[in-house]
Amino acid sequence: MEQVPTQPTAQPPENVRLGILSMLLAMVLMTIMNALAKILAERYSLGEVTFFRNLFALLPAVAMVVAGGGRRCLHTEHWPGHLWRAIVGLASMVLLFWAYHLMPLANAVAISYSAPLFLTALSVPLLGERVGPFRWGAVVVGFAGVLIMVRPGPDMVDRGAMVALTAAVCYALAMIAMRQLGRTEKPVTTVFYFTVISTLLSALALPFGWTTPDAWSLVLMAAMGIAGGGAQYFSTRAYSLARAVVVGPFSYASLIYATILGWLVWGDVPAPHVLIGATVVIGSGLLILYRETRRAAVPRPEADLCPKPQTTGPARTA
Repeated sequence: MEQVPTQPTAQPPENVRLGILSMLLAMVLMTIMNALAKILAERYSLGEVTFFRNLFALLPAVAMVVAGGGRRCLHTEHWPGHLWRAIVGLASMVLLFWAYHLMPLANAVAISYSAPLFLTALSVPLLGERVGPFRWGAVVVGFAGVLIMVRPGPDMVDRGAMVALTAAVCYALAMIAMRQLGRTEKPVTTVFYFTVISTLLSALALPFGWTTPDAWSLVLMAAMGIAGGGAQYFSTRAYSLARAVVVGPFSYASLIYATILGWLVWGDVPAPHVLIGATVVIGSGLLILYRETRRAAVPRPEADLCPKPQTTGPARTA
């Protein structure tokens, strides 16, 4: 689940191959981050794992600012928006890390793919967007896939699935906040301030669950943070190199990576109902992505990571 730039402006001819490679690399880095969070959560509190994830992610975030033009990317007049985006985004991160701890990695990743469904549904009351019958149909089908994965019932409520589903709702709220910020803010500005504010907020939990990490754990925490920040960088880059409808579907490669890594490290194999439900959710997500891309019908973002924001034009998410 990564941010998609929201400022549609003119751009030179797209580089599809490099855009796809950037997205695939972003998903590799995201899977590495998720796996390291799952490993570290076995020894350290969620608050501490989240803090170090954000702290070390500042390195790629600063690199994005430098690549995007430096200090001009840091100007903002929308601090409340950045704060709210950080709060709900941080909640989503903590809940997702908790879900990784409670259930197989691939299962949690599969359920997290329901976020675009919640985003579409919540965009009506919170953003005043109009959703046509086609996209509502895709949302209904997608939620059917979610029900297949979580299998709700009196004796079948899985805590990990509920945590992952709540994380997806929080992420959808974070994406709505990014849509609102995207009307005036630059993509790299949102990424940078999210990382800074999340680091400060997650530091508040350290006194309640601190365990001094050993040298090897600190290396893993650094790798986790850099991988997470790198995933944001390369996914943002992917959407600047090619259209969302081209590179967006490749974000689902993270489920393949998570399945392979979960099998190699923990011996986890997703249950058939999870794979079936994930297929339904991914299919509905692709339909929503296709429909929103056609509805937007606007030029792609500039290759510059810090383009001048526009005040019109719908935001897009993968």
